[in-house]
Amino acid sequence: MKPGKPAEAQTATLAEIAREAGVSAPTVSKVLNGRADVAPSTRTRVEELLRTHGYRRRRAEASRSPLIDLVFHELESAWAMEVIRGVENVAQSAGLSVVLSESAGRLTPGRSWADQVAARRPHGVVLVLSELDAGQQALLTSRSIPFVVVDPAGDPGPDVPSIGATNWQGGLAATRHLIELGHTRIGAISGPTRMMCSRARIDGYRAAMETAGLPVDSSLVLDGDFHHEAGYRLGLELLRRPDRPTAIFAGNDLQALGLYEAARELGLRIPEDLSVVGFDDLPVARWVGPPLTTVRQPLTEMAEAAARLVLELGSAQEERAATRLELATSLVVRSSTAPVRPAQ
Repeated sequence: MKPGKPAEAQTATLAEIAREAGVSAPTVSKVLNGRADVAPSTRTRVEELLRTHGYRRRRAEASRSPLIDLVFHELESAWAMEVIRGVENVAQSAGLSVVLSESAGRLTPGRSWADQVAARRPHGVVLVLSELDAGQQALLTSRSIPFVVVDPAGDPGPDVPSIGATNWQGGLAATRHLIELGHTRIGAISGPTRMMCSRARIDGYRAAMETAGLPVDSSLVLDGDFHHEAGYRLGLELLRRPDRPTAIFAGNDLQALGLYEAARELGLRIPEDLSVVGFDDLPVARWVGPPLTTVRQPLTEMAEAAARLVLELGSAQEERAATRLELATSLVVRSSTAPVRPAQ
């Protein structure tokens, strides 16, 4: 360590970390560069020391590939395509390419992914509905690889830059719209409870009901998974009840489309017998029959903002405070909602 600096300001050099780990400086460099020709036990020991000392490669040392890594917990829907389009827009303007990866439904990518990113040395990483564990964060930080989370699955912590949307406000607006149409028995199909965005949307639904003085019937609030099948299956469950709801707020457009099929199967007409509101405003929402009333989430703009932030963090000469940005949602009223019909 260099003398004369307070302990908290001292940073271990690569040579000092090599000495403490009992390896050569080139071996530490191999670990930093994500090289595969390092024994697992040695890699683990060096990574732990890099984390302990808060080692961060200087910007000048970090030669970068012309890439942005874009990571999804799953790649299955038009929702993902809107995000890809946004990141691609920014990457192309900057002369970069986009590398797509999927963590097979896991919210936290596997360790092999982190090693691959370290080896690629991209300009930055954009994670969608995902999160990094402390070790993965330290790994990217030590390589000076900036990362931004879009719609973080959990609380990303104060040091993680993130881009989201006003999910609570969107859930509130969707439910208020149904209440203003005279609906009082309003069901909801949420997304996964472990995701912050789905919890926020259902909290907005509850707030709208409570503000209007309407009781929230917990049996009408079901947890889905943001896929068509959940909307169909849970829609059947809600609509087969003798006291079925007259309106349902689906946590996203895909579940709303599954709900359409459940209503059709049971002989219910939308919006005459059932009003439906979705969330996202995917391109398909305006083309289904009837066109879907939904909350527009600016997915492409969110992705563009995340990609721009990654590039800004990567080019900054000094460390910047973590940025949290929420883009506004808005209600798009189409033909899937109508005033409640008087009881026959």
